[in-house]
Amino acid sequence: MTLNAIRPAHFPWFGYEGYSFSLGLTHGADAWLSGHSASEHDPESGRMVVRGGMTDQARTAYRKIEAILEAAGLTFADVTKITENVTVHGLDHYPEAEAVRQEIFGEHRPAVTTVIVERLLRPAAFIEIEVHAGPGGPRAVTGDGVAETADGAVFLPTVLPVDERGEVVSEGDLIGQYAYCLDKADRLLRGAGLSLDAAVTTYDYTTPATRDVYRRTHRARKERLGGAGVYPGAGGILMSRLHRPGVLVALDVTASRHPLEAVNPGWSRYDTLTYTPGVKAGGMLWMSGFAALDMETQEALHPGDVVAQAEVTYDAIGQVLAAAGAGPEHLISTIEFVCPDGLADYRGVAEVRKRLLREPWPASTGALCAGLLRPEFLLEVFPAAVLP
Repeated sequence: MTLNAIRPAHFPWFGYEGYSFSLGLTHGADAWLSGHSASEHDPESGRMVVRGGMTDQARTAYRKIEAILEAAGLTFADVTKITENVTVHGLDHYPEAEAVRQEIFGEHRPAVTTVIVERLLRPAAFIEIEVHAGPGGPRAVTGDGVAETADGAVFLPTVLPVDERGEVVSEGDLIGQYAYCLDKADRLLRGAGLSLDAAVTTYDYTTPATRDVYRRTHRARKERLGGAGVYPGAGGILMSRLHRPGVLVALDVTASRHPLEAVNPGWSRYDTLTYTPGVKAGGMLWMSGFAALDMETQEALHPGDVVAQAEVTYDAIGQVLAAAGAGPEHLISTIEFVCPDGLADYRGVAEVRKRLLREPWPASTGALCAGLLRPEFLLEVFPAAVLP
């Protein structure tokens, strides 16, 4: 099924042609949108600007999203999943954005994930919002905020190590919190008639202070994941602050009702890991996060050079796509996390994308993180694709 760029006839915030990403893509009747903030072109200064506090910014972002959805023949009532990327600086004002979302969606209940990021690419931006939509919205929604799409993808809300009383569990213990989040995700999926065996991706967000013990999450994952013979794709990002004090990990999980098939270009390193380069499920290819790693030697490549790292990263993504019988033109989404030390040269990554990817450019989001699990890495990319 062909991917098509969504091109609104009227989009007053900025000229969207010429970038290495699309405002959004349609795949059949569904739409995947890039992350959108309140950025807009200021004709007086000739620059992109962000105006207002959290409430104003959330309203502007959702107005953009509404215009893009309308161009795809959809409305807010068709949204199945919302991802709100909220900056550390804006986190204390996040309830304002939640109020805007409630005002817009009312009784409609898509799955909501909240990613805390160090900063967005526009320094004044507090929030950037991504959505997935399909005619009629979620096919099913549980009372716990789990939403299922018409094509069998199942989105969970962000899973936090917080119990039913609202208290943080296993304070100071990353491994205990990680295991709790996996068990909580399993309970949520069982409420939808599935289990963690159906997970296609598990993306986790931890803090720099826990980097040295992160490897010990391997056991919790091995005990709980891969029961159907296929480990999910995975990615790990470090943020200096998470959703509330005491929280050391936040987990975003996507699952599928379709049978899972592992995709590996032949990299033996994954033989002992609790995640897989890619997972086929129905018409989708869900992938792990990728950075500039030599798959044979385990060496981090091109330290200090974010553009060279992007070359290696997108080449690895291309190899997974090829192993699944797809190509760069089948990428539907890329989420790029860049470290502060890579920001100065980050614009150069767009040229790498233009050389290695294809039109219609994938829906994309970019944000700053506090760091990555390997300190040499400056960039990690979470991709997803449709299968030809």
